[in-house]
Amino acid sequence: MGSQLRALIKTAIFTIFIPGTVAVYVPYRLTRGAIAQPPSDRIGVLALLPILFGIGVHLYSAWHFAVTGLGTPAPIDPPKTLVVRGPYRLTRNPLYVGVVSVLFGEALMVRSLTLTEYAAAVFLAFYAFVLVYEEPVLRDKFGAAYAEYCAKVPRWI
Repeated sequence: MGSQLRALIKTAIFTIFIPGTVAVYVPYRLTRGAIAQPPSDRIGVLALLPILFGIGVHLYSAWHFAVTGLGTPAPIDPPKTLVVRGPYRLTRNPLYVGVVSVLFGEALMVRSLTLTEYAAAVFLAFYAFVLVYEEPVLRDKFGAAYAEYCAKVPRWI
């Protein structure tokens, strides 16, 4: 099996378990299943936009991790090369942007303050993880290439 295919399979497994838990299972539990219902009004339908955007950004970004970087979004199996293609040209953290977009879309769709607070907490956790772990590790691993990338591309949007 080729390294790209292996990376894609591992990325799919990671995506099902980690972002799937954060953006699907926990919101489902917090809203007592309300997010599983089709939207019933215009605001609910409009809320599908950030949800679909987030899913697309996340999947496209994960694809690049596997195909370009030959790794996964999991910290235990990161890309072997610095990924600066696709959505990584616009933000250094498109995977997190995708998940948070889904969460805020879900919160809007069901008008849930609890889910809005959860989405904010997830964003803050992602932010802290990026500052404390990811960026220092990437600086050590990729050196000047990562510093140049950081100078050109914003952390979030």
